Amino acid sequence: MTWVDEFHHSVYVILLDEAVLKHPSVLRLNRKRHPSKPCLYVGMTGLPVEHRFENHKHGYKSAWVVRKYGVRLLPELFAHLNPMPFEAAVQMEMELAEDLRAEGYTVTGGK
Repeated sequence: MTWVDEFHHSVYVILLDEAVLKHPSVLRLNRKRHPSKPCLYVGMTGLPVEHRFENHKHGYKSAWVVRKYGVRLLPELFAHLNPMPFEAAVQMEMELAEDLRAEGYTVTGGK
């Protein structure tokens, strides 16, 4: 296995339309959200992040919030973190979601 094979996973952040706020499940997860900050989805993938976003939008292994409310990728929030090994991406997905939520963003995903 080469370095490229080991470090091909990424975390990513997708901007969601604020209409996602009509779902009580989203609001429950983000009780300390700041209304001026956008709604986000945090995920991780072994695919190029642009390809993963397209999969979400076309309903392939997609999160319902991204399929319905996904607007675009926000590379300014994740590009500096990638690439990484699988185990690191799993951990980083959770940490990034927690960090963004702590900053007042409304966050879904980030399992």
